[in-house]
Amino acid sequence: MLELRDIVCRYGKVTVLKSVSLKVERGQLVALIGTNGAGKTTTLKTISGLLKPASGSIFFDGHSISNAPPRKILELGIAHCPEGRRVFPFMTVDENLEMGCYLRHDRQEIAEDLERIFEQFPRLAERRHQAAGTLSGGEQQMLAIARAMMSRPKMILFDEPSLGLAPNIVEQTFEIISGIRDAGTTVLMVEQNALAALEMCDYAYVLESGSLVLSGNGHDLEDNPHVRSAYLAS
Repeated sequence: MLELRDIVCRYGKVTVLKSVSLKVERGQLVALIGTNGAGKTTTLKTISGLLKPASGSIFFDGHSISNAPPRKILELGIAHCPEGRRVFPFMTVDENLEMGCYLRHDRQEIAEDLERIFEQFPRLAERRHQAAGTLSGGEQQMLAIARAMMSRPKMILFDEPSLGLAPNIVEQTFEIISGIRDAGTTVLMVEQNALAALEMCDYAYVLESGSLVLSGNGHDLEDNPHVRSAYLAS
């Protein structure tokens, strides 16, 4: 469904991604793990069009998106749930969710999707008229996920969804993301909690200093000596 071929990405003269190639099959939950500064967030931003690759190719669902603008990439079906939630703090929960479907014009189906979102996230329903900036961190993460879902994406990119959340909220967030995959939406997830990511994913890549160094299914990587030493503290 998604394929990156030899992607090179730079910030000025600094090369951040070095010939990165990866694939995400339809219906999978694929994890991308690595230390801070490895290039994980840059990878997601390049896929969603926020950054342009210096070289290489990106294909999604049969379309080349290497130089496509973010709007076109969203239209094709890739939603991006960014690091730090990035909700619109002075807008209500309702208004944030409306921003998630601003490219859609099917008003009746949007209303139906909104009701399903509130059934899935009853806490958001309770706070639908509340400013997003006044929500807790966990509630803002739920809102960011729900906002991405409102675009009816084929794939969602999650960037550090557990960052800064209490342990019980982290577990709930991972259950929501697994449920999104189980419902048929493809997921590519960057996650600092390597153990949790490997346990829930269908396939994983390890990114170090801008290069992919390992890949495989989650359980195999859990048993890899380098992964255990570098990311699992064992």
